[in-house]
Order: sequence, then C-alpha cells, then structure tokens
Amino acid sequence: MATYTPKASEITRDWHVVDAENMVLGRMATEVARLLRGKHKPTFAQHIDTGDHVIIINADKVIMTSDKANRQMIYTHSGYPGGIKSESFAHFHARKPADAVRRSIRGMLPKGPLGRQQLTKLKVYAGPNHPHGSQSPKTFEIAGAKRR
Repeated sequence: MATYTPKASEITRDWHVVDAENMVLGRMATEVARLLRGKHKPTFAQHIDTGDHVIIINADKVIMTSDKANRQMIYTHSGYPGGIKSESFAHFHARKPADAVRRSIRGMLPKGPLGRQQLTKLKVYAGPNHPHGSQSPKTFEIAGAKRR
C-alpha cells in the first residue's frame, strides 16, 4: 500500500481565533503550534504545510506559572563579538507582548523553510481587536490550556 500524500488542491485552510487572556503560555503555544502544523487533520503530512491560520488576541494578558517570567531569560545577539544581550521574559513581554508570544510558538515549529512558512500563518495582537474579520474565523477554545 502506498503512503498517502495530500496534493495542494486538497488542502483546506481554516481560520481560528485564540483569546489568550489568562491562559498559560506554554499550554496555549503547544496547541497553536499543532494547529499551524496541521496535526489535527487526517491529511497531515510532515513534509507539507497542511496547517490552518491562527489569530491570537490579548497576547498582553498571557501568564506564566510559578516565577518563570522572571527566571526565563531572552537572549539576542547583534552578530558582533560581545554583542549578546539578555533580559527576563517578564521585561520582554512588557515591552513587546506580541513578539514574546510569537517567539514561544516559533520554538515549537520545525526548523527550516517549512517552519518559516508555517509561522507566516500566525497573527498575534496585543489587544482584543484584529483586522481579519472578513475571513470569518472560528473561535478556538483550547482544552488543555487552563485559564487562571
């Protein structure tokens, strides 16, 4: 029996809205990464982008359990010798909440061209408003992500 590979014409993409208010970051990020990869579909293939579009709103209200927000460090490097900078996740989240959530989800996607393509389907907004109403997205409730 031959292995099934979905064709580009067979792939359908839905839009999902995730309200991140009072959600635990790690649990939400794993479910969003699953939607972006398409692992929830019966036509999933590891080498093809079969995932859906995901819109995350209220990224500024996401939480981390324990004291992880202050313990976790975010590192950036300018490319020059000695150009490494670090800051806590809490400080980075206060400055750029959408980038902090996007960075967490990016780490759960495949590395390489496929992961970069899947990340383009993620839209993160710090507030409750988003400009994607014309796509008629469905509200997605994450079962494993507990609201605190």
